Order: sequence, then structure tokens, then C-alpha cells
Amino acid sequence: MARAGVKPAVKFLVIDGYNKSAREELQAGGASAAGDLYVAMLKKCLPEAQCDVVHPADPGSSLPKGAALAQYDGIAWTGCSLTIYDGDPRVTPQIELAKEAFASKVPSFGSCWAAQIAVTAAGGIVRANPRGREMGIARKIALTPEGRGHPLYFGKSNVFDAFISHVDEITHLPAGAVLLASNAFTHIQAVAVTHKGGTFWGLQYHPEYDLHELARLTWCRLEKLQKLGFFKDREAGETYVNLLETLHQDPSRKDVAWLLGIDEDVTNEDIRLAEVRNWIDRLVLPTMRQ
Repeated sequence: MARAGVKPAVKFLVIDGYNKSAREELQAGGASAAGDLYVAMLKKCLPEAQCDVVHPADPGSSLPKGAALAQYDGIAWTGCSLTIYDGDPRVTPQIELAKEAFASKVPSFGSCWAAQIAVTAAGGIVRANPRGREMGIARKIALTPEGRGHPLYFGKSNVFDAFISHVDEITHLPAGAVLLASNAFTHIQAVAVTHKGGTFWGLQYHPEYDLHELARLTWCRLEKLQKLGFFKDREAGETYVNLLETLHQDPSRKDVAWLLGIDEDVTNEDIRLAEVRNWIDRLVLPTMRQ
């Protein structure tokens, strides 16, 4: 029990959707594990926060001993390289966990895979995006009328760019879901879902990335991206990775930012993390006070 006059630290459960081999592949290429990225992001927004990380795609995974979902103040779910609709046995436990998260009524948030899992758990549908992979920077994400009035987007521009990497997309929203943002490539870029008394705010894009993480993810996917036509050859891909790393190391390089078509939407942390801070300030903390 907290001492009188001392506020307890906010406690988050971070659910890393990647299985062990996929996490190791990313780390071998210099990228951070998705769960670690989320912990770092949450602590940037709330330095005193406490975070537990679980990996439901791993056999035998469970919450920390003695813990229950309802004991957390917020649940944050990462991206993942799995696919919801292809019958992979590592997916079913994650859908069930998402259903339990809704039932726990703990405010939830997440990016990419997280939005797809939450929508599926609530009765929606996810399929392969017929336009293929959206990679690098999602351009001209526009808030819907509902998004412009939603607390997730307080202080955010009506149109913005964001880091992104995905092949699948949400195609059908469940009852209790509201479309908040969209762009020409992916119709559902952000969604709010109310289900079983629980609330989830989700993004298809990745506020947890920075230029370095995008560079390392691109490096890990170079062969695949070349085959998909993103790069003429490996040298072109490596040049792109090096440009990302250069701008990460020296944000004053306007020439590199211009070549990449990148601006403060992704380089300014305050702008990039606005949705995360809004989730904490406008959903997690008020729920704690209740």
C-alpha cells in the first residue's frame, strides 16, 4: 500500500507480440526488441512508470507471478511480424489475451499488430492489404471528423506523416469501433474500440520508432524490400539505411531530410509521441483516479 500523500507509480503491462526467433532476428540486425521500444517510449512519456513485459507468442508465456491484468493501470501492445488470418498457432493466445484485456477494463493502447489484434478480438476482420506493404513513412494520414474531436489526437495536426511497416490491414470494424484516421494507402490508420466495457486506442503506424530504429528494421528486411521493388538493388537499400542513420545522428542535416522527404512529424519527439501521451493523460490517469 502506498504511503499517505505518496502517489503510486503508474504500472503498465507491455505485450510484445513477436515470437522469440523474430525478436532475435531483429536484434541481430541492430534493431531493438519491440517490447523494449515500448518500455522506452512509455518512460519518455512518464519517467516514473513501472513496466512488465510479456511475450504471448512464446510457449508457456504468462503474466509475472501473482499478477493479474486488472492490477495494471494500462496495457500497451507492440507490433509483430505474425499474420492474424493464416492459422498460426502463436496467434490464438494473443487474440484470447486481447479479449481478456477488454474484459479487465484496463485502458489499452498499441500500434500496428496491436490494432489488428484488438479489432479481431472485438469481432472485426483483418486481411492482406491489396496495395502491398506500406513501409518507411506513411504519408498524409488524415484525421476523420471523429478523429479531430477525439482525445487521442489532442494537439495533433489534422494531417501528418508517421513511421510505418505493415502488410495487413483492418478491413471491417466491429461494433463499438470508431475510425479516427486514414490515408490513401491504408483506410484504417487509427481506431478506438469499446468492447466488453474495455477501451482500446490503436494506431496502424509506429510512434515508438525513430530514424535509427527504422534504419535497422529496413536493414533486417533489405532482401524482402528489394524483391518488392522498394530498392533497385542492395546498394540502393544500404544507401537509404545510411541516410536514415545520418539524419538520426545529426538532425541539422536539412539536405538529408529533404532527400528523404522527412519533417518534424517524425523527427520531433513531442509530435511523434502525442498520441501516447494523450492516451496516458486522458485515459490511463483519469481511470486511476476513479
